[in-house]
Amino acid sequence: MQNEQPNNPLHGVKLIDILEFLVDNYGWEKLAVQIPINCFKSNPSIKSSLKFLRKTQWARDKVENLYLRSIGKK
Repeated sequence: MQNEQPNNPLHGVKLIDILEFLVDNYGWEKLAVQIPINCFKSNPSIKSSLKFLRKTQWARDKVENLYLRSIGKK
């Protein structure tokens, strides 16, 4: 089976995996500095952040871009 999106570094990576990676590497406080959104600043949790990011494309784009920079793909 061929990879359907060979040029997309996020292909096959779940949002929860991205978020958990960023929280493990930065922590909620530094993550809120990098991406200043309330779901990272005020009583942050994986569940509430996922809910917000799934509904808010501009915030998800910022999270995905930070992830790509963190793993050296951007």
